[in-house]
Amino acid sequence: MGPRMLVICLVLASTKFSEANASEAQVSALDSKAIFDALDQELTRTRAMRLESYPPPYFVAFAVEDMQSVDVIARFGEVSRSESQTSRPIHVEVRVGDYAFDNTAGAGETSDLYDLTYTAPRLGPLVFEPRALRSAFWLLADEQYKGATSVFLKKKGARAYQIDPSDKDGCFTRERPRTDDRPVPALAWNEGNESALAKKLSRTLGKDSHVFDSTVALSAQRRHRFFASSEGARLAFGRVIYAVQLSAMTRAKDGILLESSRAFYAGSRDRLPNEAALETEAKDLAGDLKALAAAPMIDPYTGPAILAPEAAGVLFHEALGHRLEGERQKDSGDGQTFKGQIGQRILPAFLDVIDDPTIMASGDHDLNGHYLYDEEGVPAERVTLVEKGLLRSFLLSRTPVEGFSRSNGHGRAETGQKPQARMGTTIVNARTTVSDQELRRMLIEEAKKQGKPYGLILRDVSGGQTSTETGGYQAFKGAPRMVFTVDVKTGEEKLVRGVEIVGTPLSALARIIAAGNTPKVFNGYCGAESGYVPVSTIAPALLLSEIELQRSSKERQRAPLLPRP
Repeated sequence: MGPRMLVICLVLASTKFSEANASEAQVSALDSKAIFDALDQELTRTRAMRLESYPPPYFVAFAVEDMQSVDVIARFGEVSRSESQTSRPIHVEVRVGDYAFDNTAGAGETSDLYDLTYTAPRLGPLVFEPRALRSAFWLLADEQYKGATSVFLKKKGARAYQIDPSDKDGCFTRERPRTDDRPVPALAWNEGNESALAKKLSRTLGKDSHVFDSTVALSAQRRHRFFASSEGARLAFGRVIYAVQLSAMTRAKDGILLESSRAFYAGSRDRLPNEAALETEAKDLAGDLKALAAAPMIDPYTGPAILAPEAAGVLFHEALGHRLEGERQKDSGDGQTFKGQIGQRILPAFLDVIDDPTIMASGDHDLNGHYLYDEEGVPAERVTLVEKGLLRSFLLSRTPVEGFSRSNGHGRAETGQKPQARMGTTIVNARTTVSDQELRRMLIEEAKKQGKPYGLILRDVSGGQTSTETGGYQAFKGAPRMVFTVDVKTGEEKLVRGVEIVGTPLSALARIIAAGNTPKVFNGYCGAESGYVPVSTIAPALLLSEIELQRSSKERQRAPLLPRP
């Protein structure tokens, strides 16, 4: 990840695996009651911990996760990697002070650990044994308490200088502690079958001579989380995500590297595309690359464009979603694009934006952004962010935001990271829509009105990134893969390459003038300050009166000199 406020959304990112590794025979099953008995004992001890003359913790939370990952990767028609990994990462949060004022503020650090010569490992035992698990939490809790106390005292001292502190609305919301125990399905993984499929798909990609390298990755990750807090929360929950990822690359005659990929995610193995469908996807992927290699470069462009549903979803994720994350409204280091804008118009009146992690699927597509509870133990909630173009709410964790005194279940984080407000499943709903054919007609008319020789259709996108840092450029970028010009005289479509979307959020969103009537799902992973989390978007195609494309920066290099063996 880049600078602190640079949010990078790798919507086709590979599943990330932990460093710890063990065979199934070495790992004992986790029993909820035994786990919570051990956590309860150590929570009680930690709450009573204090340095002489300093306050004890007012809040403590422990989490341990049973993480299992399997994957097989094929290149050149053979398996190049096959792994099975298991780990038990642990996380401790210790807060000193009270709900109104403690050692945290906005997106700031919760620990002062910069000068430590030793930091406690964030891994629990692979074989469950109460004393071993408690010992891992004991050492980490000791470290976190000392760091929290140090930060708390520094914050109190800083108040001598601050006129308008970022935590004036409080530091931690009061939430009703929940108890729940949900089983998580075991991984359904047949290594022999998955390896055979990976090899077959890899050979399909390798049949096209213009594809000089390609990767097929089949993976699954099971995450079973046990969460306990001093408030009384006791939660056991989790999920499994299966993925198939196809990627390939070639070089155009001008030496520009061209890459393309397809990714599919599901909550169970049988919800992924079948072998025949994946074969078709692999052939289409190779065909797209061949067409791109022959396509002309396009000059930088400003004018009307249709964003296909996947591209529209990425636009809203980057330009709007990250700027509605609660902590960004408090952090003075953030641009705070929409702070103080509740009730104000930020989108055209025919658009709503909702984030709903509670829905598991949309049609035939399982949603990456689904979860039952966030990483702070708060139930996931459907939240209306924008209604009829008016800003109604923010994505909220347990960090209070002006005007909002409770979480809406969006405190998310990668394992081991500090939670903060993040998107789950972001839904763009258009109250008035037109057919794809009418949207295309409107594109041509808009291009004619602006005196442009063509409009654009962006049919595919690999992801994007945005910067929200104050003092910097409040901009976002997107990486379209399949871009077509539409001639205003003939209506002919022509594939072009060599550009990327750039823009500023307020101007880009204000230029939406129409929406299609066929929403589609886009699944992926998003990286920000609290790590990588699975996300989804559901959006229709959108017509923008103006979009800006700049030339992408890529070096020109020679293709391989010899043909493939």
